[in-house]
Amino acid sequence: MGKKRIDVMITAFRDGFQSVYGARVLTKDFLPAVEAAVEAGLNHFEVGGGARFQSLFFYCNENGFNMKDAVREVTGPDANLQTLARGINVVGLDSQSSDIIKLHAQLFKKHGITTIRNFDALNDVDNLDYSGRCIVEAGLKHEICITLMALPPGVEGAHTPEFYIGVLKDILNAGIPFDSICFKDASGTATPDTVYRTIKKARSRLRRKIPIRFHTHETGGTSVVCYRAALEAGATGIDCSMAPVSGGTCQPDITVMCHALRGTDYDLGYDITKLMKVEEVFKECMKDYIDLPEASRVEPMMFFSPMPGGALTANTQMMRDNNILERYPEVIANMGEVIKLGGFGTSVTPVSQFYFQQAFNNVMIGRWKKIAEGYGKMVLGYFGRTPVKPDPEIVQLAREQLNLEPTTRSPRLINDNDPAKGVGAATKMLEENGLPVTDENIFIAATCREKGIIYLKGDAQVSVRKKRSKKGRGEKRKEDEIPGKSENIRSFDVFVDDEYFKVEINEPGGSPVIKPNFNFSSFNNPASGSSVRPPPTVPFSSGKGAKSEVQAGEGETAVRAPLPGIVIKYEKKVGDRVKVGDTLAVVEAMKMNNNIDSPCDGEITQIPFKAGSNLAKGDILCIIKCT
Repeated sequence: MGKKRIDVMITAFRDGFQSVYGARVLTKDFLPAVEAAVEAGLNHFEVGGGARFQSLFFYCNENGFNMKDAVREVTGPDANLQTLARGINVVGLDSQSSDIIKLHAQLFKKHGITTIRNFDALNDVDNLDYSGRCIVEAGLKHEICITLMALPPGVEGAHTPEFYIGVLKDILNAGIPFDSICFKDASGTATPDTVYRTIKKARSRLRRKIPIRFHTHETGGTSVVCYRAALEAGATGIDCSMAPVSGGTCQPDITVMCHALRGTDYDLGYDITKLMKVEEVFKECMKDYIDLPEASRVEPMMFFSPMPGGALTANTQMMRDNNILERYPEVIANMGEVIKLGGFGTSVTPVSQFYFQQAFNNVMIGRWKKIAEGYGKMVLGYFGRTPVKPDPEIVQLAREQLNLEPTTRSPRLINDNDPAKGVGAATKMLEENGLPVTDENIFIAATCREKGIIYLKGDAQVSVRKKRSKKGRGEKRKEDEIPGKSENIRSFDVFVDDEYFKVEINEPGGSPVIKPNFNFSSFNNPASGSSVRPPPTVPFSSGKGAKSEVQAGEGETAVRAPLPGIVIKYEKKVGDRVKVGDTLAVVEAMKMNNNIDSPCDGEITQIPFKAGSNLAKGDILCIIKCT
């Protein structure tokens, strides 16, 4: 009897990029690795969706549709190119209306995609139904997904084989068309026993020809064992990555899996020596990118606080940028309670980000003092039905703080009646900004909102983390300047005894730029009594090459950015009168939109930045002449 051929999808060019580099990778840099992979016989690739749609517009100043076209050109017409969709959220953190969900499938088909893996973090089958039908109607293969996660020890309520099979029954009863099914463990926490029993039960309930795939991450150190359990239970496909974005927060390496299956009944069907040559090409492609130490580690803490690979490094990097990385263990330890009280949705985007944001608020602001918008809307029902009803006290807090009533209505149907969502609203945004109204632009505006408009207007900036040189462990690595940052500021990444330090030097003169940790609540409030001093004023670039220096004069107040981020929009302009508490600007930081409010009554005299500008912590957003 011959060996069982196992299909492998290479996730390096989507999940790998998201897990290691926060999805910030330029297309031209990785295409040679795609070409090498095709020459080695690989033909199934994950190339987009998830964070690798928005990130291209947000951080790479690239068009996500052009990236798909470029990959298809390299792979040829026969490769199975796959993307990841978040049910009715499609490729964003927010849910969409029916017309945008349908447009998503049509456009991804138009731009060379073969298969869309479709998941919902809440395992709400209603969220998979319409989106799945749109995928099939567009002529794409639909890989429907059930999301897995192990609950922290001592926490019970969902995420058992019986729970997952219940979701599968609901999918089958709903009559949703699909070509394959994937059991997706985004945090790498599911136990091998759960994987085996779940897939074994699923195999007995599905027609034999329906492919079953299993997806996990190496974060917790059990991926290879879980893959073997999945294969023994009847899975026909697995996801693997390639070095330098394999292991750790990513999928196990394809060469590792080839080795692990030697002498077994399973065969991936590839020449391991050819695969190793592909990885050498890939390593050369990515040699200038900064990889974070936590991206490659096995982290046992994940079993207590499940955090998917694609979110872990993005969140740690944001905390590192804010000089608060030492608080990360506190934040991640808070995840267990946040998951339990929030209804046991799977820790995968967007829900994983909601969990992190709420845990972050609980640590930095105070336990349940501030309900994160996404988390609050989730427990109130605006993203669908959670596996278990959320804690009533948390629901009440969300209701009061967000001024929203709980709902059991379909979020898609709510969105259909929302004048701020859909094709019509996106078209209006384009017209108001003098931009061409095309299907692609409509979708960009709908899913990327203000930052999509910034890109389409040509005001987006590249924010990709690269290094200029690398002399070895424990030595300095000079980083490329980030647009929007002062040309006089030079950043260095220093690794000493497995710890990461960021040093900024203000050149010329070599004097360090001192940026203390700020108290978020008192930073821009002169009446707070805070003893924290902001950093000295330094020259900066507006992102369009124009340098200027901004300082508050006598009787003026400088309103500063409390976190590094991106200016989404200004709500006021120079000359406007403002009162205490008026929103001056919206800044995206820590994957949240943060309103920057006025600390005093007065008149705005200067606004140095524009929408789309990158901010360092402490940059002056505006100057107010106080009255």
